[in-house]
Amino acid sequence: MAADTIIAADTRINARWVIPVQPAGITLDHHAVIIQSDRIIAVVPQPEADARFHARETIDLNNHVVLPGLINMHGHAAMSLFRGMADDLPLMAWLSDHIWPAEGKFIDAAFIADGTQLAMAEMLRTGTTTFSDMYFYPEVVAEVAHDTGMRAQVCFPLLDHPTVWGSGPDEYFAKGTALIDQWQGDPWIMPAIGPHAPYTVSDEPLLRAAELSRARDVNLQVHLHETAFEVSDYMERAGKRPTTRLAELGVLGPRTQCVHMTQIDATDIGHLRTSGAHVIHCPESNLKLASGFCPVEQLRREHINVAIGTDGAASNNDLDLFGELGTAALMAKAVAGDAAALSAHQALAMATLDGARALGRQDDLGSLEAGKLADIIAVDLSDPFLQPVYDPASHLVYSNHGRQVSHSWIGGVPQVQEGRLTRIDVPDLMLRVRAWSERIRSN
Repeated sequence: MAADTIIAADTRINARWVIPVQPAGITLDHHAVIIQSDRIIAVVPQPEADARFHARETIDLNNHVVLPGLINMHGHAAMSLFRGMADDLPLMAWLSDHIWPAEGKFIDAAFIADGTQLAMAEMLRTGTTTFSDMYFYPEVVAEVAHDTGMRAQVCFPLLDHPTVWGSGPDEYFAKGTALIDQWQGDPWIMPAIGPHAPYTVSDEPLLRAAELSRARDVNLQVHLHETAFEVSDYMERAGKRPTTRLAELGVLGPRTQCVHMTQIDATDIGHLRTSGAHVIHCPESNLKLASGFCPVEQLRREHINVAIGTDGAASNNDLDLFGELGTAALMAKAVAGDAAALSAHQALAMATLDGARALGRQDDLGSLEAGKLADIIAVDLSDPFLQPVYDPASHLVYSNHGRQVSHSWIGGVPQVQEGRLTRIDVPDLMLRVRAWSERIRSN
């Protein structure tokens, strides 16, 4: 190619700062991100962009930091319709006395569609471009996410007992396999298997889940070691830790995402390290339910991949992943007794590239590099409470909240522009949310 050849592009984003995530730990000043179709084709200094590229659209973000879209690796999206319904309770009381009865009364396909769209509106508005969901009617979640143009790992639920979605493991597997058949290979929707927890799924369905994960090369996400009671109860009954049970059953592996992991000893770390399983940290939900503290710095030192999730809005009570990052960084320092634990850049990696690794999508997602999908967000740092700016990464983790997200693109398609959602009709959505609220309140 001749030195003076000008390359045509769809979009050029000029940013005051760019945090590409890879290479790690750097912030680029006055760079441009160049997008062609659904991919990034260059991240270069703005003078170089002037010389090399001609874009159909140029967006100047002179007070902003641009970075990869965030990846929320665990949640129950439609539970946003239960936000604030049963607060200040321990996990099992919260589940048994409030959440499970409410699910039996209210959940159907319409509830899932409206609740998922409410969750997506919040996530998009606060910087998330990819989310993982483990809830009922996953086929509805997949359709709603795909129609909106949001990436989602959709885990079909698996439990021993009947739920609103099925009569038991056989029906869950039949419906879940159909979900995999429909969506596997889709760039937007990643079907996966979601055994609820070791205390709700017996050995035979766990064995089937592990075999299906291997046979179809799909991820498996499970709540694991969420509370001290979960671990001690199984130790009393079986004489082994739940991680040991899952390791012996072949459930742990490089496709496995272990959510929570607040109760960890050397045995658990050995299983995680040997299997290549990932840990999904949900700090605010764990704090609110008094479940415990995931030792993130210890896991990182053992080279165990740790990504981050919000959990559902019923136990958080928001889906702002930037807020989660601040909590995670502070908690990591306190748990490790080390103020240098989980730096701002490392926290940002948890919500981007480490999440992509947990999904097996690190070649496509999680950093701003040529060839990767153009899932990009911009955060406005011009407000007084974010001034002065010495280190944009520090501000994103310790001073920012997600409402400062001004722009978002998924596959190069605008999802948020100047703080406004482009593909969700918010007034119409709010009418449906209000109707659900009135119905739930009156029962």
